[in-house]
Amino acid sequence: MSKDDVQTSLFSGVVGLWTRIKEKYPNSAQFFVFFMLSNGITVLQLVLMPVFRSIFAQTTLVSTSFQVWQVGTNTDGSPYYIFDYAAGAIATGGGGGLAYFLAVQIAIAIAQIINFFAQRSITFKSNSSIWKAAFWYFVAYVIITIVAAAALGLYQAPVYNFFMNSLGWGSFGETTADIFTMIINSAISFWVFFPIFKIIFKQVPENGRN
Repeated sequence: MSKDDVQTSLFSGVVGLWTRIKEKYPNSAQFFVFFMLSNGITVLQLVLMPVFRSIFAQTTLVSTSFQVWQVGTNTDGSPYYIFDYAAGAIATGGGGGLAYFLAVQIAIAIAQIINFFAQRSITFKSNSSIWKAAFWYFVAYVIITIVAAAALGLYQAPVYNFFMNSLGWGSFGETTADIFTMIINSAISFWVFFPIFKIIFKQVPENGRN
């Protein structure tokens, strides 16, 4: 048997195995595909985040505070904001300002747009109204963004302080903290989006499309 025949046989075997798994465990197979695509989207976010941060770091947006939606106070009595990006670079004790906020949100937005089409077409193979799905996806995205931003205020400072100061990693620690916070954000999105996708990405008969 030639090398090409062996490769063809292996490929056919893998395809056959995957087909049997999908038939016997459709929900598990669907979740696996969702999981793999989500990981790919997370990697994309991890690549985009530092890129946008480096771009915005060269602008005056770093010195522009973005602190909105106060919801109580911290333990030290200072205001607690859902979106808390104080002016100044993180390396100098600031919160990254509007520059950090935009870097995070643009990276997430690009990744989630790609995620929407990939999950709809590949994972759920939906043929229902793309506009209705996009609307509810956007609503879910806004809610998750707010929740993730509120949670960020709880761990952002300790995480950056740990990697930059406690470990003494400096700028490398800042980049590591960027990745760590983005992974947490992605984890929140991962567990919330799957049940939402199950609802908005439906398969309907051709004559039953909305």
